[in-house]
Amino acid sequence: MPPNSRSRPDIDAPADTARRVPTLVIAYDDRVAHEGERPLAVEMPVNLVYGSIPYAVMMTSPADLVDFAYGFSLTEGIVASADEIRSVQVEDGECGLRLVVDLAPGRLREHLARKRAISGRTSCGVCGVEDLADLPMAETRTGGATAVDIGAIQRALTALGDAQVLNAQTRAVHAAAWACLDGSLLAVREDVGRHNALDKLIGALMRDRTDPASGFVVITSRCSFEMVEKAASLGASILVAISAPTSLAIDRARMHGMTLCAIARSDTLTVFTGRERLTLTAGL
Repeated sequence: MPPNSRSRPDIDAPADTARRVPTLVIAYDDRVAHEGERPLAVEMPVNLVYGSIPYAVMMTSPADLVDFAYGFSLTEGIVASADEIRSVQVEDGECGLRLVVDLAPGRLREHLARKRAISGRTSCGVCGVEDLADLPMAETRTGGATAVDIGAIQRALTALGDAQVLNAQTRAVHAAAWACLDGSLLAVREDVGRHNALDKLIGALMRDRTDPASGFVVITSRCSFEMVEKAASLGASILVAISAPTSLAIDRARMHGMTLCAIARSDTLTVFTGRERLTLTAGL
């Protein structure tokens, strides 16, 4: 299946993800102004609603929003599996879109009792947290059996460039991809927010019941601790980031027993944790 294909008919695309706007480009050398057009990434507020009660407003790219609802619900700790979500409805709102998530009755009661106000959060990851002890930490689900050859990681990184359709148009969005153990890409999701792109990917994998031991996650953004936590909540054991990690990301990856590779380029990658999962087979 092509990495950007929609694997389910009910995955929505309610609005264009790119919008062409007029531009005026001025060259420094000849000082001549050239009129033209350029596609820009569409950014839209999306309100996630559980049990008719608004939970959070996220700034997202308006595509793959059902995937986003599933992934966000898992990484926020609202659900533990796809089975606890009965349906997701995408609705037009006054100033954006609404994702109305219908939770299983028992999970809805637990969520309402938990009650957390984080309206207005964009991508900092910890807005609404009142105490350092409340920093998000996923339940460790990673398995120790997955092993990946570095040649597969190189193939995934090479393929990811061509798979970023929206970024090719706008040069303004992040991507998160799921790569099989041979380096082929199974799914790619893009968004103006790096957290949102990963949540969308996680949601797609949840809905397709993808085995976390069957591949690894690749992200185009820097790797902060929240990205590690989100990957851990899925059960992924290997996370590859194109940009550098933070110190807390490394600490959390080590705590979860994850393999964290970053500063991953076409010719080299840097391994920060979990070297034992990587093989160096020659000639691949």
